Amino acid sequence: MYDLCLKDCKLHPRKGLYNVGIEQGKIMALKKTPLVADKMIDIKGKVVLPGLIDVHVHFRDPGLTYKENFKSGSQAAAHGGFTTIMDMPNTIPPTNTARFFKEKKEIASKKCMVDFALHAGAGDLVEIEKIAPQKPASFKLFMDLCSDEFLGQVFEKVSSLDSEIPLTLHGENQKMVNDCTKKLQDKNKNEAFDYSLARPPKAEELAVDQALSLSRNFQQKIHICHVSTSRALELINSKKIEGVPASCEITPHHLLLDSSEFKKWGNLTKTNPPLRSKEEGISFPLLDKIDIIATDHAPHTLEEKEKGVWEAAPGIPGLETVLPLLLTQMNKNNLSLNQIKNLLCENPSKIFNLENKGYIKEGMDADMVVLDLKLEGKINPDDFYTKAEYTPFSGWEYKGAPVMTLSHGNVIMEEGQIMENKGRYVYPD
Repeated sequence: MYDLCLKDCKLHPRKGLYNVGIEQGKIMALKKTPLVADKMIDIKGKVVLPGLIDVHVHFRDPGLTYKENFKSGSQAAAHGGFTTIMDMPNTIPPTNTARFFKEKKEIASKKCMVDFALHAGAGDLVEIEKIAPQKPASFKLFMDLCSDEFLGQVFEKVSSLDSEIPLTLHGENQKMVNDCTKKLQDKNKNEAFDYSLARPPKAEELAVDQALSLSRNFQQKIHICHVSTSRALELINSKKIEGVPASCEITPHHLLLDSSEFKKWGNLTKTNPPLRSKEEGISFPLLDKIDIIATDHAPHTLEEKEKGVWEAAPGIPGLETVLPLLLTQMNKNNLSLNQIKNLLCENPSKIFNLENKGYIKEGMDADMVVLDLKLEGKINPDDFYTKAEYTPFSGWEYKGAPVMTLSHGNVIMEEGQIMENKGRYVYPD
């Protein structure tokens, strides 16, 4: 007898309906025949995917919890169908020492409702060695904030570690961003669109090319965050073919929006890297060259977003909008359910070495999301669990949405309502 049975699940791409037997938080059986369990949930033929994995979120905890914290952020994650998140290190204090890494892990262990990992900041080179035994998801470098010399030093240090920890990179060239920003500010350019000119496509392409060269030279595994230009994507794929150990992600906003949105939304669409023109950006036909869709969930207050273009905070919340947006595009035949599964479940699991996640198979964690592919509505920030009260997707009509999320066999979201749960650090000691 199982603890829980999910009855009549459609498990893409399998044919027919399956019953999923869960015991002690693990998937123990996938059968077309009836199962006996203490509890039964009738899925009624809906599609069930592995719980989504977001490798790039900013939960602002500690130090900036008026924007978000591990509780509100993980509620948003559960609401959006995510069962695992990876939090970035740019908090206060930044997660770039062994002490601060341990403290953030303790904070998340108390508050986070979904499973989690932490990216460590690449700050002091000695601290990189001290952090490594705590098993960060990666060491993160913001190339727009560091010198070429320091970049090379970090590649050398991380590549020398016994553990194969990847480097994740924000790919924008520091000098070009600084120079372009100064020129625009000197000319008193103050429109929201001007921010995109301060961080031109060339700044991303230079940084990506540099990161790929360093990856090849040191044979260091890298993951390039929020790729926003087709040229940068072309560079990444050409080097991958040559054997460079690189992967990349795109955000929903870079996939679905372009720089014309500045006219409507102003600084609500301000993000790093900025939205691109349709000609420069990445569209659905290029998704097969992308490894991961990650939200770069980056909440701020409305007050922070409504400041002048140079002072407004960059970032867009995304955990609660990505599935409705992508399922709508699937219903329009712009991508497939298999692509969604690969980009948000299987590939994140492979790239970040999550042994028990990303698949619905016997022995895996019972992390799943149930989808209603026919559910229709409009995206409304009033329905969000994140503290962010805005989205440039507000009012967009959707068809398809998550209706239930399970973590280790526990229902943590049903029909928009969140249940209590205790998340775990994904890399065991």
